[in-house]
Amino acid sequence: MKILQDHLPKGWEIKKLGEIVDIINGRNQSAVISENGQYPIYGSAGNLMGYATDYLCEAGTTIIGRKGNISNPIFIEERFWNVDTAFGLFPKNNYSPKFINYLCQTIDFKSRNRGTTIPSLVKSDLLTIDVPFISSLPEQQRIVSILDECFSAIDKAKANAEQNLKNAKELFESYLNTAFENKVHGEKFESLDSLCELIVDCEHKTAPTQETGYPSIRTSNIGKGELILENVNRVSYETYIQWTRRAIPKAGDLILAREAPAGNIVVIPENIEVCLGQRTVLLRPKNDRLISKYLAYLILSKEVQEILLSHSTGATVQHINMKDIRAFKIYNLSNLKEQSSVVQKLDALKSETKKLESVYQRKIADLEELKKSILQKAFRGELTSKGLVTNKNHGYE
Repeated sequence: MKILQDHLPKGWEIKKLGEIVDIINGRNQSAVISENGQYPIYGSAGNLMGYATDYLCEAGTTIIGRKGNISNPIFIEERFWNVDTAFGLFPKNNYSPKFINYLCQTIDFKSRNRGTTIPSLVKSDLLTIDVPFISSLPEQQRIVSILDECFSAIDKAKANAEQNLKNAKELFESYLNTAFENKVHGEKFESLDSLCELIVDCEHKTAPTQETGYPSIRTSNIGKGELILENVNRVSYETYIQWTRRAIPKAGDLILAREAPAGNIVVIPENIEVCLGQRTVLLRPKNDRLISKYLAYLILSKEVQEILLSHSTGATVQHINMKDIRAFKIYNLSNLKEQSSVVQKLDALKSETKKLESVYQRKIADLEELKKSILQKAFRGELTSKGLVTNKNHGYE
């Protein structure tokens, strides 16, 4: 946010950040960390890393990352020790600590990034950042009071939207799990191997890639019933032929992720030719026994996921073995008409859920934009009690 001096109201001026805050360097915590420590140790993201016997920063200091989290100033209301990847920004001249934090939220720290692989800030750069500022403590406190009230209402509205988003997702999950609750127990069962024409493992090596060509579906491209083509690897025709020599994937086949994350599955849609990336398996159900999307929904249901993953191996990453996939038991298999009915209901509910998710995600994004707008207004010297009433009438409560 760049503001010129002559655009600021009376009492406001452009100052260097180094004129209004002391920047406290973080230090390694090894000498002070203790089970008996009373001061929290915070990293650059405000993450608690233990407790220290001493502190570096006073209560009311704002943390910004020297490395890592360089774009999210975090207000700390207690004395603390900051590690060497975090700067502490503490107000000079008894300026309002909360006012300084709100001011920091308007600074484009990312534009000061000096890192190549890890985002990094340099103290000398921070000291020279131009910021709009008013030195009057009563005016700082008045602005903080207005912003606190505004943001409290916005945070409440955001929490409600996030809860509604969670409820929409849980509604679909609940119906999904109920639809398949009798398919994992009983006396009569059939193995997945007997219900499929093909169950084909992937190549156990990485395909050579290029900018254009056939999508190579890795586990990162397999969502919960969704094919994710963003950032998909692509391969040449020659590689596609080599990687599909055991079976050419076709529309209606399923691709199951065997790890990272294990258990996700997707139905290949029409009008797309793909090959399998590593740690995936191709399933082709017998079309007179099993509808592909029905099988996908079944595998995504909670109990089936738990059974599949209970057989998984790997100390750090869950991995489903081919023999367990082939031997997986489906109990009380419905006929095709019943399967179709279940799929139609789940598809309809999923579609409605996605619409609701879109509405709530948009509302959450709009509320974040409203916070930024109010902050910008505050540090142009334009925030008044009348302005607060106007914002309330725009319905963020």
